[in-house]
Parts: sequence; C-alpha cells; structure tokens
Amino acid sequence: MILGLADDIIKKNIKRGFHQMHPIAAFCRRNLNALGLELYSIAYPLLPKDRRDWLFEKNVNIVPAETGVKIIDKDEESVTIGKFNKDGTYSDKPFRILTTTDIHLGDTPSLRRKAMQMLANHIAQAKPDLVIFTGDIILSKFQQLDAVQFARFMEKTGVYWAIVFGNHEVREEKGFYKWLMLDSMRRYPHCLALHGDDSLYGYGNYRIDIKNGEKSLLQSLYLFDSGRDIRERYYKDYGVPEGMKGYDFLKPEQIEWYKNCVRRTEEKYGKVKSMMYFHIPLPEFEHVMKLDENGQYVPTGEAKIFYGGMYESVGCSPFNSGMFDAICELGSTQAVYCGHDHVNDFCANYKGVCFIYSQCGGYETYTMGTNFGWPEEKWMQGVTITEILPDGSITVGRRFNRDYLKRPEQFNAEKQAYEESKRK
Repeated sequence: MILGLADDIIKKNIKRGFHQMHPIAAFCRRNLNALGLELYSIAYPLLPKDRRDWLFEKNVNIVPAETGVKIIDKDEESVTIGKFNKDGTYSDKPFRILTTTDIHLGDTPSLRRKAMQMLANHIAQAKPDLVIFTGDIILSKFQQLDAVQFARFMEKTGVYWAIVFGNHEVREEKGFYKWLMLDSMRRYPHCLALHGDDSLYGYGNYRIDIKNGEKSLLQSLYLFDSGRDIRERYYKDYGVPEGMKGYDFLKPEQIEWYKNCVRRTEEKYGKVKSMMYFHIPLPEFEHVMKLDENGQYVPTGEAKIFYGGMYESVGCSPFNSGMFDAICELGSTQAVYCGHDHVNDFCANYKGVCFIYSQCGGYETYTMGTNFGWPEEKWMQGVTITEILPDGSITVGRRFNRDYLKRPEQFNAEKQAYEESKRK
C-alpha cells in the first residue's frame, strides 16, 4: 500500500517533467524503502528461514576490512581518492581493486544469500582498497529495496565501492527508476558511484582518480553505462545500419567525454595510466579467441592470453562505435574490464591493452553447471583481483567461490579472530 502510494506520486509527477519530479518522488520512495527494510529487520527473528535468507544484509557474515582509503575531492562527474598510512602520508603499497560482475540477485533467497556470503568471504580475504561491480547485480522483483539493502551490505564491509549498470538492471536509458536506483546507493558514505554528466547516455558515467601524492595521480578509472540493446532511433542518431539488432554500445558522446577527461588529466598531471569498467564487452574482445571446427574456443593468435578461457561467444554489439580506436589514439588506458558473458573469464593483451572479463559472482543465472554439466567445484564464479603498483602498472588474478566449498572454516576462523580483536 505504501509503495503503491509512492508509485502514484511518481506517475503524477511524470506529467510535470522528469527533472521536476526528482525531489518529491525520490524522497518518498527512498525513505519508504529504508523504512520497509527497518521493519523487515525488526521482524527478522520471527520470519521463516526462506524469508530470513531474503534479508542478506542481516544474515551474511561480514568481516569489515580495514583500509586507509579516503575521499579527497568530489564533483558531479568524478571522485578523487587516495590511500594513506596511519600518519597521514600517502601509502606506497599496491592499490588493490576487487572486481566482480553479474551477481544477478533475484528472487531465490538461498541463492541470494550464497552469492552475497561468497562476496563477503572474498572481501574479508582479499582486503581490497576498492570494489567495483561491472553490471547486472540486482535483478529482483523488489529492485529498489534490494539496491538499498545492497548498499547497506557494502557499508558494513567498510570498503569503498563503485558500480555500473548492466543490460538487465533497469530497462530504460534515462528513466526515473534507473536514476533512483543509483541515487539510493550513492547516498551511502562508501559508495563512490555518481550519476555523471546528464548530457551523456544513461546514468553512471564517471571517473575515479587515485592519487599517490599531492601533485600526482596513480591511476584514473573510467566507468560507463554501456546500455542494453540497439534501438530504432540509433539508425538515425548514431549511424547504425538500418535493421541491425543486438547488444548496445558506448555512444560517441561517452567516447568524447573520455577523450576530454584524458586530455585534461594529462594537462594537469602529465601522462597518467587508466583503466575502464563497463558491462558489455567491446567488439575487439572477439580478437582473443575463436570457435574452431570442433566447436571449441581456441586462441586466435592475435592476443597474448594470460589466463582463463572462453565458453560462449563474446556478447558485444555488432556495431563498433570506436572506443578501442580512442583508447589506442590516447595511449592512456591499459586495461578494460567488462562482464555480461558469464562463462568467459580470460585476461588477455590485445594491441597493448588488457581485456579482462570480471569473474561472474552469481548463482541465479546460467553457469558452467547449467550449460555444460560441470560440478560446482569447477565453476568460475568468483572475483578478479587487480593490484596497481607504485609505477602505475598492474597485476591481475582470479579467486574462486569454489575455494570456500572446500574450506569454509578458514573464513569462520577469520571472523572469530576479528571479533576477539574487537573485544580487546
């Protein structure tokens, strides 16, 4: 009833214009979501197990990670952070980023809880300085509620985090619910996500700058909304061939924004290495592996593969908008992270740029089990760990959820040690 009333307010305000409806509709919906979660938490002890599992924010064991990361500055399209020692000086230790994708939080309570517990385990073990989610994270019927719950979960980890939209989360380009979902999450202190420049496609096009000195940048991270699928208006607006169908692509205005940011950064700091994060892979990912006559994916010979494999075709757009050309032109971006293809997890170097599939983290989606009958002990669900070294170069590796199927006691021991240290 309460949520229905909020929807009525939203519908009435739509007639007044999208931007005019933000304040009142967002205030109502955001606060009603928070109130609903609080009431659910109060009733938690009385709920049956499947209902308790729905509230993953409360029933997942979380060990807060200690990090020296702080926000230095923020504007409408960028956040500047730094990693500091206890004495307030910049740290010269590697900056660690944990990346995962396609958690697909849906409506199966036990699988929601499992995915979030695995994520909590990885955060406790890896102790990252930053966590980045590359899309398709929250897909449930109560998406707006779960966005708040997800943000509260991440707040408990004590780690700064960022997120981009996938092709499933919100099926609109600039609608209210997409704006609200991001707005609800970004209001939590450890969320670095921003709506970004309103003139760009979608929401969540922003930059995270990592400083390693008063006058120096260690790395710039560019995050994009890569959309959903090709729309009819693209034929006219973006020069997409008439009748072409398929997944979406980064738009010319997003590419221009990226190029302008890189140039402005170079003017201020000199040459700075950068990385990119979005959901739908670039068409150039197809140059890493190909399908052979036996139906197996094998290396093309065009790229150097560091790890991982490919078990489905690259789910990129059939239309190439030129982002990779811009990357090569500017020479700043050393790695591109994406999600979308749940059973691909390679890390490869193509023409001097690392193409990295973030490890899929979800269970309410297709897996190596559903597609190939593999036992869970061989699934690729997990996280990707990137360390930025003091010179700006990176190392990349994987950690798997399956490790916790064999030795769950390791995480429990860490949790007990943490609780004992707090008592001291």
